[in-house]
Amino acid sequence: MANPTPADQITLNDDTLDLLKGISTATIATLLYKKGFRTCYIQGVAPLGAGQDRMVGPAFTLRYIVAREDTDPLTAFRERDHPQRVAIETCPEGHVLVMDCRGDATAASAGSILLTRLQVRGGAGVVSDGGIRDAAGAAALTMPVFAAKPSAPTNLTRHHAVDINVPISCGNAAVYPGDIVVGDADGVMVIPRHLAAEIAIEGAPMEVFEDFVLEEVLNGRPIIGLYPPTDEDTLTRFEAWKKR
Repeated sequence: MANPTPADQITLNDDTLDLLKGISTATIATLLYKKGFRTCYIQGVAPLGAGQDRMVGPAFTLRYIVAREDTDPLTAFRERDHPQRVAIETCPEGHVLVMDCRGDATAASAGSILLTRLQVRGGAGVVSDGGIRDAAGAAALTMPVFAAKPSAPTNLTRHHAVDINVPISCGNAAVYPGDIVVGDADGVMVIPRHLAAEIAIEGAPMEVFEDFVLEEVLNGRPIIGLYPPTDEDTLTRFEAWKKR
């Protein structure tokens, strides 16, 4: 089967990202499921900081393989073309840096100093299925950071950075450069770029309907026939609610 259309060949409407900022990952997961996509949730990652804004942006990727003693001494960081450092300095503004650590959080994929630099450069967020060191500092950033867990050891003890902006697997989800990454308190969803506009358009009304449903539940309405709206009068009440 052919690879998805390269992201740089898919135009993204300027309003799409703004719409996605108002749509939860739960809603996105449901919409993708309706379209036949079941494996777009990045497993095993959570936000390091509490109360951060929803993360939305195109993916910029970094792939790690297993480290080896002859290729990953501490002096490797002195190399000006070290892929981890280059990724931090070349991730475009507004993009989310997504790192493939093979689900191994026994060592860090980055730390607070590098992530601070990414924030200063305008990064929209970070996702790693590995660890993050100096986690308190990373959690305090205004840029959302999602990771498997805090992890003190340097990445060189477990991870060897090899590829920048190539297709990767992060948390058992395929991530292609340019895919749209959305993160909130429930985790991180990856939207294939060619579906981003559809998800944004379809998701906004779903969020409004769920606000209505929650109000109905708080007012004592039974869930059967309400959610999903199988009772005819549910949608009638919804239309009246929207007008109010």
